[in-house]
Formats: sequence, C-alpha cells, structure tokens
Amino acid sequence: MNETFMKEKPVFPLLLGMGMPMVLSMLVNSLYNIVDSYFVARISENAMEALSLVFPIQNFINAMAIGFGVGINALIATARGAGKENEARRAATQGVVLSVLHGIILSVICIVIMPGFLGMFTGDQEVVRYGVRYASVAFLFSPIIMAGLAFEKIFQAVGRMKVSMIALLGGCITNIILDPILIFGLAFFPEMGISGAAIATGVGQLISLMVYLAFYFKGPVPVKLEARYKVPGGNTMKKLYGIGIPAILNLALPSVMIFVLNGQGDFRGLQLLRRIDSEGCQCASGRSGAADAHLQRDRR
Repeated sequence: MNETFMKEKPVFPLLLGMGMPMVLSMLVNSLYNIVDSYFVARISENAMEALSLVFPIQNFINAMAIGFGVGINALIATARGAGKENEARRAATQGVVLSVLHGIILSVICIVIMPGFLGMFTGDQEVVRYGVRYASVAFLFSPIIMAGLAFEKIFQAVGRMKVSMIALLGGCITNIILDPILIFGLAFFPEMGISGAAIATGVGQLISLMVYLAFYFKGPVPVKLEARYKVPGGNTMKKLYGIGIPAILNLALPSVMIFVLNGQGDFRGLQLLRRIDSEGCQCASGRSGAADAHLQRDRR
C-alpha cells in the first residue's frame, strides 16, 4: 500500500474515496437493524417489547466501543502524522487491550443487572423473560464488539476504509441470513426464538472481527500491535480516555432518551433511536475520515 497517498492526493477526492465506503457500510447496518426488528416482531409483541427495553443498554455498549475507538483513531493518526510510529503502536496495543477489558466488564455487569433493569419498565414477566434470555446471549459478545471496533478504528486511522467496509458488510449480511434461520429453526437448526436473534447478531459481530484479523495478519498494516506495550498505563492511556470519554458521553445520549421514552411506555423510541444512530454513525465516519486525511497529509 502507498503510504504517501493521504498527503499527496487532493483533499476532496481523498474524502470521497475514504468516506463513501463507510457511508455504504452504515447504510447496510441500518438495513440489518430493520430486518432484525422485523423477525423478532414476528415472534410476538412481547418479544419486540423486550428487545426495545434491552436496546438502550445495547446502545450504551456500542457507544462505549465507538467512543473509545475515536480515542484510538485520533492517537494513532496524530502519532503517525508526527512520524512517531512507536507511539502509534503503543496507542493501538493499549487501545485493543483496554477495549477487550471494557467488553468483559460490561458483559458481566449488564447481564447481572438486566432482570432488575427490565423490571423498572414492565411488570409483565413474559417480557422480562424474553429480555433476560436475549440479553444473556447478546451481552456475552461484548468483548468481541469492543475488539472489533478497536480494529476498525486502527484500520481507519491508516486509511484502510475498504477493510472496514468489507468487515461491516460481512457481519451485517451474516446477521441478516442467520436471523430467520436461528429464530424459526429453518433447515437443520433448532428453533431458538429470541435467543436465536441474539446469536445471529453476535455471530455477525464475530465475522466482522475475523475479517479484521484476516486482513491484519495477511497483509501489511502500517500499525502493528506489540507485546511490549500490552500493559496499559502512562500518558497514552490518559490520552485515550481523555479523547474517548467525551465521545462516549455524546454517543450515549440517545440511550438516555430511549430510557425516558421507555419509562413512559413509548416503545416506538426504539425505531427513532435506530434512525438517529444510523445517521450519527455516518457523520462520525465522515468526520473521522476527514480528520485522518488531514493529519496524514501533514505527516513529516
């Protein structure tokens, strides 16, 4: 890969070339959200209600992953722009390690609190059972989500937007295919109901991570993880959280909105949040690509 293309190519074509693959992948993400809701709604109204109640926690986990990933992206791009390749590797390594730790912690906490959380919004025990069943499976994949987003931001920071597009498309398409198969027990698979929806989503996220790892190990990647930087700490960790926390809070605001709407019994907030989430991801990807382009163009 040409390492100088981001400082030699004109800005506008560069932004289009880096931004459009991510816009396309986010549009596909919107599609798989719609399809996911469609199949869960066919189980029962209570199943859809349970999915709506769980969604704010799911969105918070995604906000944590994406927001912290913004910090990883920014540190790598800034370090490479200044010609500090070791700093870029340190940021990438600590970012991945911390992301996986976040996923493990959130997985345990979210599964434990879920029965009480659902009980705050409904007294229907069938809804609670659906929600707990879905969450107990879906949240087990939190470390995979976190690791996948960390690698996504690493590839974006070095200008490999097409890799992110391929990974996201692979995950979304897998989810769309597996949803009806696992929910309704098509072919030789048993009928799993709402647990099948959670498994389909988790497997899709796993496929995305596997795509990132395949590109990471197969081809030359300018920023590699190094074992000597695996223990988080120091100025790098402070910078990761210093950039990541504001981004996390910004992305987590829709979870607060949905929390309030669910408290009022307005489960239509789920659809509203998904539209906001889709648009927000597209804008965030565009801004990230633009920032990387300018930082890398200034690289010395």
